[in-house]
Parts: sequence; structure tokens; C-alpha cells
Amino acid sequence: MSPQLDEPDAKEILVASDAATRALSAAPVDTDFVARVYEKISSVYDLFYGPTLHAGRLESIGRLGIRAGDRVLEVGVGTGINAALYPRDCNVTGIDLCSSMLEKAERRIAGHRLTNVRLLQMDAEELTFPDDSFDVVYAPYTISVVSDPVKAVHEMRRVCRPGGRFVFLNHFLSSNKLISRAERFIAPLTVHVGFKADLDLPAFLVQAGLDPVSIEKVNIPRIWSLVTCSKDA
Repeated sequence: MSPQLDEPDAKEILVASDAATRALSAAPVDTDFVARVYEKISSVYDLFYGPTLHAGRLESIGRLGIRAGDRVLEVGVGTGINAALYPRDCNVTGIDLCSSMLEKAERRIAGHRLTNVRLLQMDAEELTFPDDSFDVVYAPYTISVVSDPVKAVHEMRRVCRPGGRFVFLNHFLSSNKLISRAERFIAPLTVHVGFKADLDLPAFLVQAGLDPVSIEKVNIPRIWSLVTCSKDA
């Protein structure tokens, strides 16, 4: 199914001559670097990334199409901000690489008395779950953090059951040339506060072999994209 985009430059998302070979970001990072960054910012993560990104969280979970009994995997659960937003009749597994983030998530889950959420420490690029383990696999604000976004999304697709959905919410490089230049320029700095400002969506889709069901803008301002993919049955 071809993507239904809510952006005026939809064709640019689908057709880019060098998308298969160009770098996804000007700021490559390795997994150990990512882990160290989040260990450092875990104590202030909710302050900086809580309210500012929460509208997108609410919109996105509402569009995941979660049904009673669904097995949901959240890749990059962080401090567990999403945990209380999920329907109570689904089963949620949240994974994260950073132990200090998971500790905060544990406290949040206990505070909300959630019995349908479990947490595991795990690398998004090396999921230890068997194939086809989940009905919905969701990565909120995670793809621009991992060292290898293509590998991470391949893992998301692998553990998603046939007919299920794997979804990521993320900021991507702007299609505006002036803004994109600025994002490329600051990307080596933004990785130190937990994200790449310049992840290239067309290149990412091509290199990951993705044919999204939809790409929608969410959040305020609407510069974040919710990309929904379906695993063929």
C-alpha cells in the first residue's frame, strides 16, 4: 500500500535519487555513546522532554489501534511516560538501554499501580524476543537516538506478528532547505542531549525497505512524524 502523507511534499518522501546511499544523519553515534548520554540526562529527562512532547504521545497512542488483549512492545520506554496512556486491557512490554531511565519508569508504574506493563533492559538494535511476538511495536522518539536506525526498525518488524503494526514517532530532517541546513549544522550538538536533529526520512524509508501505510504530522508545532507500517500477513 502506498503511503498517504499529510505533507505537501509527499513525492519527495517517496522519490529521492540518492536516498539509497546517502547518510541518514551528519551525526553518527554508537550504542555506548547513546547509553552514556541517557545516563547523564535521565534525572532531567521528564523536565525537558515531558510536557513539550506529550501532545504527540497522546495523539500517537490514540492512533495505534490497540485492541483488548493486544501484545504491545514500546521500544525506548525511557522513564515510562507513556505507561499510563495505554489501555489497561492490553499487555505492554517496555524496553530501554539505560538502567537509570528504567528505574524511573519502575517508580512511575508502581505509582500508577499498573499491572499490565513490564520493563526490560534491552538494546533496540538487538531485541531478544522471538519472531512475531507482538501485535503492535511502537518506538516513540527513539529512532533518532539509536546508532543504527535501519537495524532497529528491522528488529521492530521482525518481532511484529504478520498483520501487525510497527510504528515510530520521530522528528526528521525538514524538507525546507534553509531549515535542513540548520538541522544538519546542529545535529553533532543535539546528540549530546539525546537526539539527532537531522535524521533523513526519505533515505531512512528507502534504506529500511519500508512502504508506510501512513505518515502523519503530530505534536505542537507539527514537526514530528508518526510513521505507521504494517507487516504483511
